[in-house]
Amino acid sequence: MKEAYLHMAQRLSAMVLAPLTLLHVGVTIHAIRDGLDAAEILARTQGSVVWGAVYGLFVVAVAVHAPLGLRAILREWAGWRGSGADAATTVFALVLLVLGMRAVDAVV
Repeated sequence: MKEAYLHMAQRLSAMVLAPLTLLHVGVTIHAIRDGLDAAEILARTQGSVVWGAVYGLFVVAVAVHAPLGLRAILREWAGWRGSGADAATTVFALVLLVLGMRAVDAVV
């Protein structure tokens, strides 16, 4: 049952990540084409609740999706199973979440 929930969580996080990634790439291309530098981009994102929510959701989706993929790779390629692998990927998820939210906080 646990594996089914983890599989579903990874698929749902992918469904969130796909449009957010396209949005991020599109906004980045638009900013570069307009010749904006980092300072100008930051000036536009400071205090924006919308961009904070978008990138906050992006970070949460990554913090769910990437560790589950890493867990699958560790199980399949390295044969690492059990609580040790689960603990390692949980720590990885927490690191991604904390560092990602710190980045969102710095930009917004």
